[in-house]
Amino acid sequence: MDTWNFFYTCLVSLWLHRIYIYSVMAFGISLWIAIQFFTTKAKRKDENSNGNLVSSEVVEGKLVNGYATLQPKEVCVAGVKIFYGSQTGTAKRFAKDLAEAVTCLNLPVEVINMGDYDPDDCLAEETTSRNICVFLVATYTDGQPTESAAWFCKWLEETANDFRFGKMYLKGLRYAVFGLGNSVYVDHYNTVGRNIDRWLWMLSARRIMTRAEGDCNVVQSKHGSIEADFEAWKSKFLSCLQALCRGEKKPCSGKCKKGKCKSQGKQSKEGSNHERGAPEFENTEAEELFETTSEEEADAEEIGGTDSVVDVEDLGKIMSHVKKAKRERELEDGNAGMSLLGETSGRKEAGERREMITAALRDALTKQGYKLIGSHSGVKLCRWTKSMLRGRGGCYKHTFYGIESHRCMEATPSLACANKCVFCWRHHTNPVGTEWRWKMDQPEMILREALENHQNMIKEFKGVTGVRAERFEEAMSAKHCALSLVGEPIMYPDINRFLRLLHQRGISSFLVTNAQFPEEIRNLEPVTQLYVSVDASTKESLKRIDRPLFKDFWQRFLDSLKALSEKQQRTVYRLTLVKAWNVDELKAYADLVSLGKPDFIEVKGVTYCGDSSASSLTMANVPWHEEVVHFVQELTQLLPDYGIACEHEHSNCLLIAHKKFKINGDWCTWIDYERFQELVKAHVDSGGTQTFTATDYTARTPHWALFGSSQRGFDPLDVRYQRRGKVRDVSGC
Repeated sequence: MDTWNFFYTCLVSLWLHRIYIYSVMAFGISLWIAIQFFTTKAKRKDENSNGNLVSSEVVEGKLVNGYATLQPKEVCVAGVKIFYGSQTGTAKRFAKDLAEAVTCLNLPVEVINMGDYDPDDCLAEETTSRNICVFLVATYTDGQPTESAAWFCKWLEETANDFRFGKMYLKGLRYAVFGLGNSVYVDHYNTVGRNIDRWLWMLSARRIMTRAEGDCNVVQSKHGSIEADFEAWKSKFLSCLQALCRGEKKPCSGKCKKGKCKSQGKQSKEGSNHERGAPEFENTEAEELFETTSEEEADAEEIGGTDSVVDVEDLGKIMSHVKKAKRERELEDGNAGMSLLGETSGRKEAGERREMITAALRDALTKQGYKLIGSHSGVKLCRWTKSMLRGRGGCYKHTFYGIESHRCMEATPSLACANKCVFCWRHHTNPVGTEWRWKMDQPEMILREALENHQNMIKEFKGVTGVRAERFEEAMSAKHCALSLVGEPIMYPDINRFLRLLHQRGISSFLVTNAQFPEEIRNLEPVTQLYVSVDASTKESLKRIDRPLFKDFWQRFLDSLKALSEKQQRTVYRLTLVKAWNVDELKAYADLVSLGKPDFIEVKGVTYCGDSSASSLTMANVPWHEEVVHFVQELTQLLPDYGIACEHEHSNCLLIAHKKFKINGDWCTWIDYERFQELVKAHVDSGGTQTFTATDYTARTPHWALFGSSQRGFDPLDVRYQRRGKVRDVSGC
């Protein structure tokens, strides 16, 4: 009975306190469920972060028929293949630099010259190789690929537009593109990189990041130089590559807008949000360094492709988005100052302008022997200055015009040029541009440091065997300045002030321009002798030889010659003959002479300055001296007012002079430098009202300098030096 009472009492107690018991049980069950949930989630997260590493051979267990088996994890990135198409070697250098960085990530890497690669046989293999393909491609003349990349680009373009291959031909290939270009070529800027990116995308290849574009134009480069542009892109690429190796980032699906790249995961999330009416989500880690999508591709992507269906109700939204994007592009272009033909630059104040000479350019020019001055000028010792110091003869200007070569300073106030001539003796290491967009140094400082550097270089010859003491002393005081070192001196905004400073010091001026700045020629104050380079006589050959930056280069060329005809002081056409390029254009040259009416015409065989990847010029293009003589004789037959006056065989050069300089039967091509200084001083003192002409400061040409003399232009006061066992060089200076 007692047992039953106890049991009954317990049951009643439990029933009366049942609410508390239920609460404890519910709390315990909830706590267990929560622990299980968070434990499972942490375990899955740990598996995802540790199970997708590519470089380590991680395995996971699976049950097959009740038994545990080990299966290798899928490899995300097997290696990197770097393709480069280079003309001057920059893309090749970048490829090697990138390869070293990738090697540090313990990934296999291969650097491939596009010229040695057959895309028809090999490129399709990359769709299954799990390699990342990187394309470093430069844009060459007229937006064409470099010689080594020409076949690759031709094949890729044809494949992208050939229906037989299909639009899925390269599906599975993952790639990144870095283009090398120069924004001064506004119509062809980074065309090759953009085309390769578009053609790969058309064949369903996948970007791992948006295309980047390096700019050789330091003014417009986003990071100050193409090297800095590459370094910025490289760091982004390596970060993206590491993320791919960890399996954290998917390749770009091609939906890139405004230079921003979104992963597939985020895109799918965006798609679901969009369907639910959620606002558009943009990747906060998007790349904002480069504007990369081509216009054609962007247009297609804006509307989802040509095959996509667009609801009529969405057209207004789409058009609004397109207009907004267009306004943003125009605003960005305006801020970047992309106009090269006189539009206002984004950096209006001088303090915001960049220096013309970058660190890399400074190193390259210094190695070539330049003494750089300030941020855009330079001076260098001419080899004829060294020659005349030793009494071994002067340059052709000594023969033609009577300058003292050992007292001539070769300099330039502007290292930039508006052409990229095939025979450029500086191998295109100098910057290019169509107008002044850099910081500007004062002409007083430029001239002062130019003279100091020139004197210091002369001092290095003190005590050198063969140097004549009297000429060494004379050389310490410069008497002539050849503004023809490199670049386009007339681009310097203060060129007139610089010339006045030269004349105030009693230094004569020989200024050379490439006939692309007619207004600057008209506004130029008197110089001792003004040169215009006439490298070709037709539009086609001029474009092929000079490779000018201006789109209206031919009209500028003709206008420059007309402007030259208006000058009252000595003017010269400088013709550079390139065999198989421009030696057969006699009649056209004669027409140009009648247009510019120069006082003199220098005809010189092109000088071969060694192999250069920037030019196809070879020794086969250098005419023999006899060929130059023959050309000059034929040309003068078409010019009744001109005759052959002088010859300098060693420079492979002849001088044609207007017959007004043949006075009393004697050629008077030499210059009375003291008389010129008197005339130019009177001109300045009178405020420009007192003028003078070329015939006012002439001097008689000595017999040894005349064409047909036995000396053939070599000064008999000097001794010709010939190295033993070396064939006489008549290719020029």
